[in-house]
Amino acid sequence: MHFQHSSEIWSDHPELVAGAVVARGITGGASVGPRVARFNAIAEARLATASEAELPEIQAWRRAFSRMGLKPTQYRCASESLLRRFRKEGALPRIHPLIDLCNAISLAFAIPVAVFDVAEISGSLEVRHADGDESYLTFSGQTENPDVREVIFADAAGRAHARRWTNRQSGHSAVRETTTTVLVVAEAMHGSASVDVPKLTATVADELNAVWQVAPRTALLSPSSPRLEF
Repeated sequence: MHFQHSSEIWSDHPELVAGAVVARGITGGASVGPRVARFNAIAEARLATASEAELPEIQAWRRAFSRMGLKPTQYRCASESLLRRFRKEGALPRIHPLIDLCNAISLAFAIPVAVFDVAEISGSLEVRHADGDESYLTFSGQTENPDVREVIFADAAGRAHARRWTNRQSGHSAVRETTTTVLVVAEAMHGSASVDVPKLTATVADELNAVWQVAPRTALLSPSSPRLEF
């Protein structure tokens, strides 16, 4: 199994910096409250001086969404949506210890972080343009087909595990109580992404090791090294 971005994605978005983490041995009973609070405090401090839309990490994704033909205020990247909700409500809903932790890290870094249940991925996962006949399962249980040329996370069976790049993750591979092996992906395009994404990736790996006593495998992906085998 492997994860990668297509060569066309790298060509179209040369500013992209991507990190990936694979971990086995995840369980749903862990306690992450103090860790979540620590990352939430970082996000709160940033939002005290600027709105999420003013952060360079978010502005870079807004520009990317515009280039893809999407209205940035209609289709917000995952980290902007989380920051917006956090600013309005002061907290995020608790879902699963791993998701709660990764959402908090995403808030702190203002960078989209996706988490996939590896058991629900067929063969491989690639960020690529859609053909339009891929199958996408919503969290409400409905099946959709992505638009042609939409950027998706697609597996070898033609299932889309995320739509509009970092906008909507599929319910099919969402982390649940039975999840044991996960793939975590972070992507950014802002000016300091080459520093921030490695830091975020290392932070995720350190937190997983501390909470679940696992030894995650990490990778920084680039056009010259685009694939993580696992």
